[in-house]
Amino acid sequence: MNATPLSLHSPRVAAGLLGRLGWEGGQAGTAAEALAPLAVHLTGLSPDTLETLVRWAGPQGLDVLTGPDWALVSGGRSRLATLAQPGRVPEALRPLAATLAAALPQDPPPAWRTARRAIPLDRPQLAAILNVTPDSFSDGARLPSPDHAVARAERLLADGATMLDVGGESTRPGRTAEVPLDEELARTVPVVERLAREFPEVPISIDTLKAPVARACLEAGAEVVNDVSGLRLDPAMAAVVRDAGAGLVLMHSRGPSLELSSYAHAGYGDDPVGGVLGELRAALAGAVQAGIAPEAIALDPGFGFAKTTPQSLALLDQLAAFRCLGRALYVGPSRKRFLGDATGLSVEERDEATAVACALLWERGARIFRTHDVRLVRAALALARAVETGSPNA
Repeated sequence: MNATPLSLHSPRVAAGLLGRLGWEGGQAGTAAEALAPLAVHLTGLSPDTLETLVRWAGPQGLDVLTGPDWALVSGGRSRLATLAQPGRVPEALRPLAATLAAALPQDPPPAWRTARRAIPLDRPQLAAILNVTPDSFSDGARLPSPDHAVARAERLLADGATMLDVGGESTRPGRTAEVPLDEELARTVPVVERLAREFPEVPISIDTLKAPVARACLEAGAEVVNDVSGLRLDPAMAAVVRDAGAGLVLMHSRGPSLELSSYAHAGYGDDPVGGVLGELRAALAGAVQAGIAPEAIALDPGFGFAKTTPQSLALLDQLAAFRCLGRALYVGPSRKRFLGDATGLSVEERDEATAVACALLWERGARIFRTHDVRLVRAALALARAVETGSPNA
């Protein structure tokens, strides 16, 4: 007799074991996913709901911890999925079941649709940062012309970038003035136009808060709009994205333009992950209601934007919670303050920490990574994916 413990944070372990024991591949994978442990915090529960939940959940193989109006329910994914089906639970639990269903992880979409192509999400996508600004917090004033931007893009693509993200207005902490529209257009449109001509096979995104800049850059060859305000600050932005059939990075943030990276709006109580998740869910619903196709939307939790270092670290740790929204997860931890606070390193020294953060985020469900140093992040993600798949050639 022998007992070998299995780490179930990756379904590959159980799926591989079942496969070796003779299970068919698809059946083994489905069974392994069902074994994956999950936990959900439910709040606002009535005494009757709590009593019924405790009585019903035990025989179903679920563990329940409770308080005056809350419950922490944990168990295998398949057993929690049963609790999320109103037709299979007692009447007192049916409202809870509907709420729980919206919190369970969904299978990630196979691709992210942009104005020009479908970007596959079965492997990491690296969006290399091209800031054509004089005041970016880490690389400003380094790309003064389209020629310089093209040369930089060539190096980034050689390092493994699969996308290029062009920005003409910094959102760095402490900035005191917005970039005028004409100036941002002059910075970005010629660069986007040149990049689209030189690298037609490479998706280009425009990082902007302004609908006229997004429209002009989409016409110049960009196919994704990266809006760090989550469509909050320019009422015309959603229509620009919709009408162009563009991809959208919908990022969580709070506050006006000049306070996006400050801590002025970082009050989330004792549940920053739940707060960000709820607001991002509402932003996603608003974008879809505005006519943007769900498959064109990628979601970004917004590390460092209206978030303190402990809050950003909590989001990194709990990124898998955002899988319940069913959209591609886009992350941008590159050189952020929380990495500096955690490591004691200056902005210029944070690329290794960025690579580690990206590897952790891949394991938690991120698929698109906005980064400065593509080479280091590519290597970290190659290792993370090899561990996940069990193959060095993944």
